[in-house]
Amino acid sequence: MASKRQILKQILGLTVAILLTHVLEVATNDFQETSMGLQFSYIDEPRHHIRQRRADPFTDYMAEIEIHASDISVINELKIYLNELVQNHTVFNNVVLLSSNFTTVCSMLPGTTNYQCNCENQYFWPCDNCKKYGSCGSITNKECSCIKALPNNGKFCQPISEMTNATACQQTAITMSVEINEIFDTSLTNRADDNYKTKAQQIESTINKGFKSLSNYVNGSAKVTGFRSGSIIADYTINSISNTPDFTSANINVSGIPLVQNAFSLTEETMLFIRTDKIYPKQSVTLYCPQSVMGPIMWKVNEKDPDSTKYSISPDNSTLIVKGAEISHSGRYSCILQTNSLPYIQWQNIVIEQEPSIIVGDNEQVYPCEDKTVQLTCCVNGDYSVEWVLNGIVQTSGSGCIAVNHKIQKINCKEDNYTCQLKNLPQLLDYSYSKRSVTVKTSTEGGWKKTQDNCVVRAIKELRSRAQVLVVEDIPEFLEELSNKTYKYKKDIVESAATIQTIVEILTIVANISQNITINKPVIEDFLNIVEIITSDESKNTWTELNNGDMTKRNVSTNLLQAIETISSHLSDVDFSITKPSIQLIRNITDDNSTNIDVKSHLDNSTTGTEILIPNVPKSTAITIIVFTNLDNVLPTRNTSDNDKTTSENIINGDVVVVQVNQTIHNISFTFNIKNTSLKNPQSVFWNFSLDRWDSNGCEVKRSGNETVTYECNHTTSFSILMSPFAIDNLALAYITYIGVAISLASLILCLIIEAIVWKSVTRNDTAYMRHVSIVNVAVSLLIANICFIIGAAIADKEQPPSVGHCSPVVFFMHFFYLAVFFWMFITALLLLYRTVMVFSQMSKTNMMVIAFTVGYCAPLLIAVITVASTAGPENYISKENACWLNWDESKALLAFVVPALTIVAFNLVVLIVVLCKMVRRGVGALTNSNEKHTLVVIARCVAILTPIFGLTWGFGIGTMVSRESALHILFAILNSFQGFFVLVFGLLFDSKVRESLAGKLSLKNLSSSPTRSTNAGTSSTGGLGILRWLRRRNVYNLSDPSPATSANSST
Repeated sequence: MASKRQILKQILGLTVAILLTHVLEVATNDFQETSMGLQFSYIDEPRHHIRQRRADPFTDYMAEIEIHASDISVINELKIYLNELVQNHTVFNNVVLLSSNFTTVCSMLPGTTNYQCNCENQYFWPCDNCKKYGSCGSITNKECSCIKALPNNGKFCQPISEMTNATACQQTAITMSVEINEIFDTSLTNRADDNYKTKAQQIESTINKGFKSLSNYVNGSAKVTGFRSGSIIADYTINSISNTPDFTSANINVSGIPLVQNAFSLTEETMLFIRTDKIYPKQSVTLYCPQSVMGPIMWKVNEKDPDSTKYSISPDNSTLIVKGAEISHSGRYSCILQTNSLPYIQWQNIVIEQEPSIIVGDNEQVYPCEDKTVQLTCCVNGDYSVEWVLNGIVQTSGSGCIAVNHKIQKINCKEDNYTCQLKNLPQLLDYSYSKRSVTVKTSTEGGWKKTQDNCVVRAIKELRSRAQVLVVEDIPEFLEELSNKTYKYKKDIVESAATIQTIVEILTIVANISQNITINKPVIEDFLNIVEIITSDESKNTWTELNNGDMTKRNVSTNLLQAIETISSHLSDVDFSITKPSIQLIRNITDDNSTNIDVKSHLDNSTTGTEILIPNVPKSTAITIIVFTNLDNVLPTRNTSDNDKTTSENIINGDVVVVQVNQTIHNISFTFNIKNTSLKNPQSVFWNFSLDRWDSNGCEVKRSGNETVTYECNHTTSFSILMSPFAIDNLALAYITYIGVAISLASLILCLIIEAIVWKSVTRNDTAYMRHVSIVNVAVSLLIANICFIIGAAIADKEQPPSVGHCSPVVFFMHFFYLAVFFWMFITALLLLYRTVMVFSQMSKTNMMVIAFTVGYCAPLLIAVITVASTAGPENYISKENACWLNWDESKALLAFVVPALTIVAFNLVVLIVVLCKMVRRGVGALTNSNEKHTLVVIARCVAILTPIFGLTWGFGIGTMVSRESALHILFAILNSFQGFFVLVFGLLFDSKVRESLAGKLSLKNLSSSPTRSTNAGTSSTGGLGILRWLRRRNVYNLSDPSPATSANSST
C-alpha cells in the first residue's frame, strides 16, 4: 500500500507542477480558459483539464482529473491523500489546493463487462443520461445518481448547484395495485381510521424498500390511494422517470407483507364504454378493450370471471357485451393485458341506473257515476320524472309523486285511459317499465276499494335496489345511510310488513357479502341500530302479521336472526362493546391463558336480566355475545312439538341471546330472569335453522325458581327460554309406549307359538288355511316392525338430530313391515269377499298363496323403495326431529305410509259391509259346508274388529301430527303399542276352533303324564288347565273317550 501512495504522490506532484507551469502561461497570455491532456507512462494514465473559475487578484482554478484504476483501493488512497493536502494547506510554488471532490466512480460489475457509474455526494447525472443508459438506482428529488453504463460522450456527474429543468428528471406517475393475502377489514374504507393509516404506511414503506433497486424508480414516491376487497387489494401510485419501468424483480424484492401469487399489476382507469350518457336497464352495453400493447386479453367483472349467462365476449376477446343490462350488472369492469412482466389492467366503473318503478295503483279504477272530481296519483323512484298523458296530451309532469284531476260528469259517465310515463327519456319508451296505464271507469253499483297495502317506503326501496350491486368497500357508508333512513322513517316502517321484509332482505345481503371480510365496530353498530328499530315494541303487530303469513313472510324472522348470526361471526379481533336500549353486544378476545367468561346484561328496555357463564375458555378465543330484549316480538314460538303450527301456547319468557365462539365450547350456562312468573314448565331452547323452530336438543334445565331459570347447553347459537301454561307428560307417554310394545312383542311370539301348535288341526280347508297364513304374516310383520321401533328409539335417544346413516335402514324396515301388516289385513278382507261373493268360483291353494304373498310383501316393498328413492337425495327421508321415522316437515314422506294404510282400512270396512249384506240376504251356510261357514264367520269377525282398531289407531296418529292435545297422544300410544296384543286376542283366541284345538292338545299332553282315576264313565284326567276346562264349557265342547268303557273295573 505504501508503494501505491508514493506513486500517487509522484503523479500528483507532476500533475500540479505541470498545472502551475500552465497557470503561469495562462496568466502571461491572459487566456480565460485553456486545457490540455497529458499522457503518462504509468498504467493508471491520469488526464486533466484546467479552466479559470474567476478573475480577481487571487485567481481560482478547477482541475478535473479522470483516473482509470483496476483496483478501487487506488481511488480510496487518492481520496485520503487529497484530503490531507486540503486540510494541511500544502503549498506548491505559491499555489494552494483549496478543495478536492470526487464526482463520479465507475466500476465494472463482477463477472460481466458492464459498467455502473455512481455519482458522489452532491453530484447527479443529467436526465438524458439516466434515460439513455438506464438508472441503476432509485430517483430522489428528480435526481439520477447511478447509470448502467460508462458514458461515451465524456460527460460525468454534475454538481447539484448546476441542475436545471433541462437536466433534471421529469417524473411520471404510474398507478398500480398489489393483492395482499389477508382478510379485508371494513375499517380500510375509512381514511381516518387508525387501521387504514397503519396498513397504508406499512405498504408504502415496504414498496419503497422493495422498489429501491428498480430502474428509474423515484425513491419514497409510493402512495396508497385506497383499499378494495379480494383479499385486500391496495391501489397505489409510484413515480418514475420512465413510462415503462422494468418490474421484473419487484415482486421478489418486496417483503414484509404477505402477497398472493402474481400480486402486482399496472392499472389505468380508462373509457371501456365509449358513450358518456347514462345506462338504463334493458339497454345494450358494449365495452371495448383498448389494445395499447399486444398480448392476450382477459376480462374481469368485479374481480371475477364474467358469467356466460349474463355476458358475451367476442372471439378475439376485445369486446364484452352485457346481455340486457340490469342494476346487478353495475361494477368494476377490467380488461387485462400482459405487458412489461406485469398485468396491465384497464378498468372502468360501469353504473347501470336503477329501474324506474312507476306506481299508479290498480290498472282499473271504478268510481260512482256522479258529479265529482277524483285524483289519480303517479309516483316514481329515484331521479326520474314522469308525466300524465291523456289522449296524447300531457296533463301534468314532475318528479316524485304527481297527481292529475279527473272530472266525472253524471250526464256523461265515460271511460278514460290515462298513461303515466317517463319524461325526457324517449329512448326508454319502448321498454315495459317506462309507463303505466290506468283505466277510469264509472259504475252505479259503488266505487272501487283498496284491499291490501304492499307498499314499501320509497327510501328503503331505493336502498334495496342499490343493495343488489353492493360491494364490500361500500358496506360502511351504505349501512350508515340505511340506519339514518330507518330512524327517519321509523313510524312508517314499523307499521309496514312489506317495508320490514325489505329491510331484512337488505340486511341479509349485507351479511352474506360480509362473510369473507372483517367487520369493525362502527359497521356492526349501524347494523344493530337498524335491528333495534324494526324489532321495537311498536312493530310487534307487524311481526305477528308476518309470522302468520305465507311461507315467504314466515321466513322473515328466521332470515333476520340468521343475518345477525352471520355478520356477528366476522367481527374484528379487538375487545369492544355496544349498548342500545334493547340490545347489548360484547366482543371479547381472551388472552394467552384459559379463563372463565361471565357476562351480566342489564338493558334499559328490560325489566329482567341475563347472565352468561362460559367456563374454561381456551386462550386466544374470540367470543361475541349479543343480548336482545325485543326478539320475542319477532321470533315465533313454535318448537319441535308444534309441527308446522305458526303459533303455539308457548311464550318466549326471557331475553334472546346470540353466542358466537370460534372454538369448541362446552357447558355454557345461562341464567334468565323470568318476565311472566305465572307461566310454568320452562324449556331451555335454541333456534334450529334446519327445523325453522326452537329446539331443546343439547340444552338442559339445571335450576328453576319463581323468578329465574338456569340451564346449560353444549353448543353455541341463539338461545332463549320457552314457557307455557301446560306441557304434555312425555314421561307418561314413554312408559305407555314401552310397556305396550313389550306386551305386544310377548303377544306376537305367543301367537306364533299357538299357530305352530294348532296349525294342522285348524287348516283343513283352503279358506281356513289362507286365514291362518294371513294371521301368521300379520304377526311376523308386526313383530319385526316393533323390534325396529325399539332400535330406532335407542338410536334417537343417543343421537339428536337422528343420524341419517343409522336411522335410514331402521326407518326403511319399519315402513316396509308396518305396511305389510296392513296389506295382509287387506288379503284377509279379499279372502272374505272372494269366498262370500264368488261362491261358485274355486281357486287353487297355490294360486291364492302366490297372490297373497305378492300383494302382502311386494306392494309394501315397492312403496318403501319409491319413498327412499324420491327423498333420500335431498336427505329428507327421515325426520329431522326427535324420532327415527319418516319425514313430514320437508318431504311429507310420512304420507307414503298413512295413505296406503288408511286406504286399506277404508277398503276393509267396505268389504265388511258387503259381506254382511250378503249374509243377511241369503245366509252364508246356503252354499258352504259347516267348517267353511265357521271360518268365514271368524274372518268376518276378525276384520270387523281389527280393521276399526287399526284404522282408529292411525287416525289418532294423524291427529297427533296437527294437535298437541295430551289425550290424543296418549290414546295413540295405547292403541299403537298394544297392536300385537289385539292380534293375539281378536285374530286368534276369538276363534273357537283354535281354542278347542289348543285345549285338546294341552289336555292330551297332560293325559299322558298325569295320574288317572277310574270311574263308571271311564278314565279321565285330573290334570290340565282350568281355563281350558272353562273354554270347553263355554263352547259346549265334550271330549269323547278314546275307547269304550270296559267292565274290568266295575262290579257286576
